[in-house]
Amino acid sequence: MTLLLILVIAAIVLGLIGAVAEGLFYLLIIGIVVFAAALVYLGMHLRRSGRHGRTLR
Repeated sequence: MTLLLILVIAAIVLGLIGAVAEGLFYLLIIGIVVFAAALVYLGMHLRRSGRHGRTLR
């Protein structure tokens, strides 16, 4: 989960710099891509961890 937090923070920072600084629009695009990768990572992590604790007795 630390990796997810680092990815989200990096996406926010890159997005802010890309939105504010003139001529650095590509950083905004990279921030969006990093945020999407973080969401994919979260989805894979939740899907993988959801199978272990669901045993019926």
